[in-house]
Amino acid sequence: MIKIYTDGSCLGNPGKGGWAAIIFIDGKKIKIKGGKKNTTNNKMELLAPIQALKKIPIGKKIEIYTDSKYLKLGITEWIDVWKKNGWKTSSKKKVKNIELWKELDNLVKNHKIKWFWVKAHAGNPINEEVDLLAREMAILN
Repeated sequence: MIKIYTDGSCLGNPGKGGWAAIIFIDGKKIKIKGGKKNTTNNKMELLAPIQALKKIPIGKKIEIYTDSKYLKLGITEWIDVWKKNGWKTSSKKKVKNIELWKELDNLVKNHKIKWFWVKAHAGNPINEEVDLLAREMAILN
């Protein structure tokens, strides 16, 4: 079982952003991170699992842990409705960050993924570590 912890950060919204993921695979702990200027927190939350899943061979069982309800609910509940409605929300507005959602949706199809929400800043050491990495990347941008 592969475990991935993800987080996104933004200094200002929009502002300087960072994303990070910690991947536990084959007994190894791999950290990946990146950032962008003039972005949003939600974009960073989406980029973290996208970049992590690109590192995983196709067909794996994965657990993804996030403190973003936007990400967790979006990929497990809202996305099917959005697709059915032509990528529009229930209020008939275009889904924000649509290209990132589509990319994540395509990556998710390649694996068996269980998504877990964890409370931010509640003492989970890996969540705290990935949060720090994401914030560091936001500062660097």
